[in-house]
Amino acid sequence: MEESLVGEREAPWRQYSVLIVDDEPGMLSFLQRALSSRCGLVDCADTVEAARPMLSRNRYDLIVLDIALPGCSGIDWLHELRQDGYAGDVVLMTAYADLDTAIDALRAGAADLLQKPFSLALALNAIQRCFERSSLARENFVLRREVSTHAVDIEGVVGQSDLMIKVCERLKRIAPTSATVLLSGESGTGKEVAARALHRMSQRAAGPFVPVNCAAISAELIESELFGHIKGAYTGAQQNREGLFYYARGGTLFLDEISELPSAAQAKLLRVLEERRIRPVGSEQEVAVDVRVIAATNRDLKTEVAAQRFRQDLYYRLQVLEVTLPPLRERPEDIPLLVEHFMAQLTPNLGVPPLGLNPRTLARMADYDWPGNVRELRNLVERSLILGWFDIGPEPEMGINVTAGSDETLEAVEKRHILAVLAACEGNKSEASRRLGISRKTMDRKCQAWGL
Repeated sequence: MEESLVGEREAPWRQYSVLIVDDEPGMLSFLQRALSSRCGLVDCADTVEAARPMLSRNRYDLIVLDIALPGCSGIDWLHELRQDGYAGDVVLMTAYADLDTAIDALRAGAADLLQKPFSLALALNAIQRCFERSSLARENFVLRREVSTHAVDIEGVVGQSDLMIKVCERLKRIAPTSATVLLSGESGTGKEVAARALHRMSQRAAGPFVPVNCAAISAELIESELFGHIKGAYTGAQQNREGLFYYARGGTLFLDEISELPSAAQAKLLRVLEERRIRPVGSEQEVAVDVRVIAATNRDLKTEVAAQRFRQDLYYRLQVLEVTLPPLRERPEDIPLLVEHFMAQLTPNLGVPPLGLNPRTLARMADYDWPGNVRELRNLVERSLILGWFDIGPEPEMGINVTAGSDETLEAVEKRHILAVLAACEGNKSEASRRLGISRKTMDRKCQAWGL
């Protein structure tokens, strides 16, 4: 019954090879019988010294390794393997799992940690996760080679879907000009990323890129922020101040959420776009400005014009060159590359290892609507790196598991969660408590209850 939990139909393991290292004859026999009918090659050794020549003769996809071995311990050998460039997964086994052991295993690069005695189902599930990661790594390698000839090559813009390739071709075509550009798309689709890419690819790249969120500035101050003011122009204006148009001279001014501009500011912006001159609030003098304007909106400006909330003449002035950023749900094939991109960005700052993606998780991500688009995906990756698994629903996948059985009670899930965060924090209980949103006292109580 236990063996049916992970069948050969779910994991075609005959293409994989496994090396088992344990000084307990019973454990070696147990695992060898379970895996020989599933895997293409299963070798066994009772010490690290006996295993080394085997590894020099064969390339093993997975090593199942006991920690307490005579001579060289499992963790010491794992450190040695990683230094020598072994990239396959390693599942560690121990009869003495505690917090320090979990952290040592994580630091050494273990894919999983099994606490003896464990059920066959638990071992097979851990091994299946490793094989799924291996399969995905191979697929991603082939995909990157295939995509390298036609993928997006604009810094900051990630994707290889037909939609994103077309977007990037359009960005490349219009970037060298000084024409005003309107970027449209739902929130989180990457409009500011596209705006920065346009700036970097333009002849103004050496000049400043000045982003402005029009929705974040009050209607009373927006004109002063954009165009500047003179002393005494209004209550509180105690000295002259240059506006953002002035500071963006020779560069690019990015007006995000352009639909939130008040009517008066819309009229002044239209005049600036037509005459390339600004007049600070309260001043009679005009100042020439050499600025490229890129505007962005997550609303349908045609609808805003029809509702008389946005000036029609300004809309047509902005809409000469328009680029629409597609929502993530329309380009699910970009999700693996985006996840890889965000993990590469986030892991150095978070101080945690990257997570493996298996086909089941990717399928669930592809089926999700992503109302927050790429921004929501980035937040998911950051949260998942901290937790230790991809937190996308009721089936958590942990980067490292410390369990003594196959039950999935709420207490077991909570324990795995807390251990993963503790490991990610290198055992710092205060930092782990902060990330988990619990008190240090609660953390100490739980660890004491678990004998850690």
